[in-house]
Amino acid sequence: MSRRARVLPGLSLSLGVTVLYLSLVVLLPLSALFLKTAELGWERFFGVITSGWVASAVRFTLGASLVAALLNVVVGLLIAWVLGRYTFPLARVIDAVIDLPFALPTAVAGIALSTLYAESGLLGGWLSGLGFRYPWPAWRGFAHGGWRELPIEWTVYDRISLAPLGVVIAMAFVGLPFVVRTVQPVIEDLSRDVEEAAATLGAGRFQIFRAVVLPELAPALLTGFALALARGLGEYGSVIFISGNRPDTEIASQVIIKMIEVNETGTYADATAVAVLLLAASFALLLAINLLQRAAARAHAGRAAG
Repeated sequence: MSRRARVLPGLSLSLGVTVLYLSLVVLLPLSALFLKTAELGWERFFGVITSGWVASAVRFTLGASLVAALLNVVVGLLIAWVLGRYTFPLARVIDAVIDLPFALPTAVAGIALSTLYAESGLLGGWLSGLGFRYPWPAWRGFAHGGWRELPIEWTVYDRISLAPLGVVIAMAFVGLPFVVRTVQPVIEDLSRDVEEAAATLGAGRFQIFRAVVLPELAPALLTGFALALARGLGEYGSVIFISGNRPDTEIASQVIIKMIEVNETGTYADATAVAVLLLAASFALLLAINLLQRAAARAHAGRAAG
């Protein structure tokens, strides 16, 4: 009996194409990155990634990315809830605008944001006239005051562009679609029967959201948070314009570019060491988020079974 012809290719061909493509696009570039970094040796590698310049940029990048990702979780959940639960005239327009950061060149986004939030810009000038101020933490180390004092000091800024808040806004801009597009399908598939049953039993809106809706959305929220955080860690185009060439707003990607372009500050191998550090940080964060997702899914399944 002859086997029935398939329209799609079989497992062998599909698997071969998949492995070849992943090798060319992902594995080979990453292997080249690690091989180039190996030229430094362990002593030089740790010397590069623990230097004051690199450590300061990496700390700022991680902090700004974390703040932007947390902001995107809150705002993205609200937007996804509105788009997934309600019907109104401008719903399709807003839904299309959410995807704009995917298609918009990051350099264009950076110029637009820096123009808008500059001290002479529309929002930047208005906020400056209102006396807008905000604090931002900076690491100073334990050597300053020993273990008796906190190793963080706060700097007060009076502007958004060329300041930490501008970097956070740029990272939030490019990371928002990841949260909305991850959470929105889950909200649309949620059954309202359980919510209505909880309301019938006397539960308030906050109780329904906390006990019924949030457990269902938790895995999607964690996924969106991880994607937005990873995007913020590697962002460059939209951040470079609004951050400027300032030590207090320098991100890790800027350090890599400077090490490659300016021979006095490092070599190409030094730049790959910083890149490997960012890659390891992103991988560790994604791994931690995936483990939390699985734990949340198991806990939710256990509650449902019980």
